[in-house]
Amino acid sequence: MSALTIIFASLAALLHVLFFVLESVLFRRATVWGRFGVKSQADAETIAPMAYNQGFYNLFLALGVVVGLVLGNEDAGKGIVIFACACMVGAALVLVTNNVKLARSAAIQGIAPLIAIIGAFL
Repeated sequence: MSALTIIFASLAALLHVLFFVLESVLFRRATVWGRFGVKSQADAETIAPMAYNQGFYNLFLALGVVVGLVLGNEDAGKGIVIFACACMVGAALVLVTNNVKLARSAAIQGIAPLIAIIGAFL
């Protein structure tokens, strides 16, 4: 794998671990749920089970990237990195097509894995 792929796939994995922590570990804190546009603690409590589940999806995608990077330049490793990054990009596209006001969040979520995918084919 190219250095570009390794660097940006690693960055994408780190970001998705951060999303896991925010969504699955710290979500009930006002400083955290407020970042997601939630308006009240009551709303946060209602959304918390969904955020918890979503956080684990992000963690599993990050783990996919890590497994692929550990396997290295083997076809399987590269394929796993590309697949996990493609899932991250797909999720970013879903986010922005659902609400264009979330374009910044989608960019944060999707640009690093997109660059990693591009790097994999250079």
